[in-house]
Amino acid sequence: MNLYTHFAKPILFQWPAERAHRLIFSGMRIVQRIPGGLSFLRFIAGKQPKMESIPLFGLTFPSPVGLAAGFDKNAECIDAFAAMGFGFVEIGTLTPKAQPGNPEPRLFRLPKDQALINRMGFNNKGLENAIKNLKKRRCKIIVGGNIGKNKETPLEQAALDYVACVRALHPVVDYFTVNVSSPNTPGLRALQEKEPLRALLHAVLTERDAHSPRRPVLLKMAPDLSPAALQEMAELSLEVGLDGLVATNTTVDRSGLQSHPADIDAMGEGGVSGLPLRSKSTEAVSILYKATGGKLPIIAVGGIFSAADVQEKLNAGASLIQVYTGLVYEGPALVKNLKKAWTIAQK
Repeated sequence: MNLYTHFAKPILFQWPAERAHRLIFSGMRIVQRIPGGLSFLRFIAGKQPKMESIPLFGLTFPSPVGLAAGFDKNAECIDAFAAMGFGFVEIGTLTPKAQPGNPEPRLFRLPKDQALINRMGFNNKGLENAIKNLKKRRCKIIVGGNIGKNKETPLEQAALDYVACVRALHPVVDYFTVNVSSPNTPGLRALQEKEPLRALLHAVLTERDAHSPRRPVLLKMAPDLSPAALQEMAELSLEVGLDGLVATNTTVDRSGLQSHPADIDAMGEGGVSGLPLRSKSTEAVSILYKATGGKLPIIAVGGIFSAADVQEKLNAGASLIQVYTGLVYEGPALVKNLKKAWTIAQK
């Protein structure tokens, strides 16, 4: 029996989504600090299948299932997520200075669609806080730093924020993901255009190369780009020497949702994640894989709930997967189930 879906989820879903998220994190912070707490989380997550490690861009991933950026923005529960069986955790999106993000409410559930709508707006406590938390962690799980710009930073100065993130986080993360694809920071997606993106990535890679050891740099794509635009970004990624891609962020497309239109409209703007994103994400992975000739590893994220979803992402060209919304709906047992599915799909 899945304890989460039968007992915890019905209670949590009575609360507003962001309040429930904060409640869970408060509990996880406490549990990971008390004696036996991490063992309790391992019990809740279930017995994890044995996995063959996956070498990618100079790192060795103990399992292919990671936690997507946005869930543990401030690196507060790394040990807890490691105990739940994740092979890696991507923190952030982090910005140089702390910022509150958009006004609440800004996170909504669409249970009929097994989806979320969010317009968080890069809310985070800033680099210094995340670094302090990362230095406290006890586990050795791979951590990626998802980086962005502060809201008030003009687009023409955005590279300064990304460079500041690389410089500060380099000693405490294992790889970087450049986020220019969130729909919730005004103007951010303009950085996906070829020449602004080239300049930004050049600045990030130059700063990365000034430090040792070498940290891989990945680029996170939007699912709403045209195939031609994805092709162009893939070619640029190869040209500048990126190490990998993450596909995809949330979508602004709301076509095909089963929830009542009035309810959706009342939620306002924001990106959609979960099952409605699955096909878009898979299509993006496939386009990027073909455009790069399989030369750049791709982390697939978007609508991964089941064994069939894992197989779909693998068939499209994914090297690793990340979850977020699936964890909200399925709970900790999802990690174990997806790892089993990956092992079967690889045979």
